[in-house]
Amino acid sequence: MPERRLFLTGKLAEKNLHRVLEAMQPLAFEPVVQQLGVNVAGLMTADMIRRRLDMPEGIDRVIVPGRCRGDLDALSRHYGIAVERGPDELRDLPQFFGRREKQPDLSRYDIQIFAEIVDAPDLDIATILQRARGYREQGADVIDIGCLPNTPFPHLAETVQALRAESFRVSVDSVDSHELLTGGKAGANYLLSLRQDTLWIADEVAATPVVIPAQPGDIDSLLQAMETLDKKGHRYLADPILDPMLFGFTESLCRYHQLRQQRPDAEILMGVGNVTELTDADTNGINTLLIGIASELGITHILSTQVSPHARRAISEADVARRTMYLARELNSLPRNLDNRLLGMHERRPFPYSKAEIEETAAAVRDPSYRVQVSDAGIHVYNRDGMQTGTDPFALFPKLDFKGDTGHAFYMGTELARAQIAWQLGKRHVQDRELDWGCACDKVEEDLICPATPGSTLGKTGTGS
Repeated sequence: MPERRLFLTGKLAEKNLHRVLEAMQPLAFEPVVQQLGVNVAGLMTADMIRRRLDMPEGIDRVIVPGRCRGDLDALSRHYGIAVERGPDELRDLPQFFGRREKQPDLSRYDIQIFAEIVDAPDLDIATILQRARGYREQGADVIDIGCLPNTPFPHLAETVQALRAESFRVSVDSVDSHELLTGGKAGANYLLSLRQDTLWIADEVAATPVVIPAQPGDIDSLLQAMETLDKKGHRYLADPILDPMLFGFTESLCRYHQLRQQRPDAEILMGVGNVTELTDADTNGINTLLIGIASELGITHILSTQVSPHARRAISEADVARRTMYLARELNSLPRNLDNRLLGMHERRPFPYSKAEIEETAAAVRDPSYRVQVSDAGIHVYNRDGMQTGTDPFALFPKLDFKGDTGHAFYMGTELARAQIAWQLGKRHVQDRELDWGCACDKVEEDLICPATPGSTLGKTGTGS
């Protein structure tokens, strides 16, 4: 017998839920739909389910609307079967069940992120530690201490020791041989960067050197330095140096390819900051592209920076990108449909419902609460009095009746602004929730709830499962 799965829903979503499940046939399970007597599925809570649900016979699993609040683990214990949240939107059910059979494992990666703390000589140790902790939370594996030319760094050794005391792996990034030697003796794990004339430092300390060309673009000198270290049995990372766009970027990429062809087993580092920092473009796409190249070439270390304001999430983006590329390579697939966090500005399926489908839902509404949905045709606002459609919140707002409720009006102004942004950019709009910007910003943990008034639970669209 196939597994029986119970789908809980509200009055407005029931018809759409049946349609979606029928379109998904054949299924590996038998779907059972039960409407709990609430108009809007998104208003369902775990407590409400416990009070109202009389469990049918033979149910193996319960799927509740994605916006359902409450402790589902407690419900699972109460009923003795698994109770879990589905997607926020009914239209995402096929993808939801397709992915459940094979949950993407994004826990693995093979690229180490060096996160540079720039201008470290100007910072005290407490500030450096605080910044390092933040970088580690964002995904950094190694904290890179960025020294400054001709600038004393009297607390360098103490800084390295303080970081090591908190179990950080540390690299020291300097053009000064004395600073590199000091950092290495203090316990640094890596030294950036050695050239042919400074390879002697590798004989003095246990730190792993990162070697670079003697002159920009001189791949031969890099290969010679690598050969010298090979003969001495030293481990090292090789960095041909990635140049900024329009200043040798393409040629520098070719050097990485050439190095990999000539040295298939070499450990290579790529400093992506020269491109993310020095290009006025959203860094998530740049990071994704560069880490995709690194993944193809077997580059296992990158150096990232967060100096320019537009690059403030570069480490988090690199972390997501390396995990996505690793999984895609393992699956021998394109890096698609694995993770949405790099889609900061746009989404693959921004508008789950057409204007006609939203009109059908609006026609069934019998209460005064406003719902807001977005389709490719614009913003749709509806309640029992009808539906308004437009693209400009200022044009829609005068057509809505708030009956003097300023809290209601403020809430709807906020919601219409979000809806406009979603329509303009092609993002998914879910009423009562912040727009999802992926890894471009921190998540907002709590949904926005309108101030309590008789009609203030306004926004639930009624389209969730």
